[in-house]
Amino acid sequence: MEPLTGTTFFTEASLDSPLAVGLVVGAALYLYGVYRLRLRGDRWPVLRTVCFLVLGFGWVALVTLSGLHAYDTSVISVHMIQHMVLSMVAPIFLALGAPVTLALRVLPKRPKATLLAVLHSRLARVVTFPLYAYAIFVINPFVLYFTGLYRLSLENAFVHELVHLHFLATGCLFFWPLLGLDPLPGRWPYPGRALLMLLSVPFHTVLGLTIMQSTTLLGGDWYPNLGLTWLDPYTDQKTAGGILWAGGEIVSVTMLGVLILQWIRQQEREARRVDRQLDREEAAAARDASNEERAGASPSGG
Repeated sequence: MEPLTGTTFFTEASLDSPLAVGLVVGAALYLYGVYRLRLRGDRWPVLRTVCFLVLGFGWVALVTLSGLHAYDTSVISVHMIQHMVLSMVAPIFLALGAPVTLALRVLPKRPKATLLAVLHSRLARVVTFPLYAYAIFVINPFVLYFTGLYRLSLENAFVHELVHLHFLATGCLFFWPLLGLDPLPGRWPYPGRALLMLLSVPFHTVLGLTIMQSTTLLGGDWYPNLGLTWLDPYTDQKTAGGILWAGGEIVSVTMLGVLILQWIRQQEREARRVDRQLDREEAAAARDASNEERAGASPSGG
């Protein structure tokens, strides 16, 4: 196997995986929903479409269908890039694309009722509860990297693809209730969401440093047995840990800022709403006072 370069990034790309089919089908359904809305004269924000298709699905395709995919069982740092993108980058933009809201606006009555029933079900309340999603988000990587599951994912292609889907699903469960635009049960107020985002920062630091400082290779003798003369597995594992540490902190702190910004904007909208309500009440009081004055002056004028 040659070293990963700009050339191999493209020449080793593969579009024959089930994930590629899923991305194409998902993109087609989303675009069809937008098309249906426009047919009846309704608007759908272009930014949401860009977030979902270009930045959401685009990031997923970049790390799973490009040449990176050919190296994700050979280079630990490549696998860690996939981990970060699938669990912490793509889910953010998928949430901002609001696909559930789009579905609720275009589905016929019966499928819409079914989707609403799912959203309000007990299962949905459990899996979208922020603390539940946080626990999965934090615990699962430790289970993956420090048990035999990681070695199994290297040896078994099906398990390997399941791990990719698991990263993506876990990220969606964590980020969707925090900053998504879709109607979800049990969504926390912004202070609680910001606190949960803040609490995710130490997790990446601990996991990243643990991997960097470990004298045991992830996957045991898998990487040395590949015989890659251009790569030292121990050095590459330190790089992988650094990617997890630095990338996790960058994404977490950035999203904390986004949540605070959303919170400020919500407060501003609420303040404007209250101001409008007070203005209406003052105008109504002024009209009532004016009517009373006219009513009191009417008999004397007669």
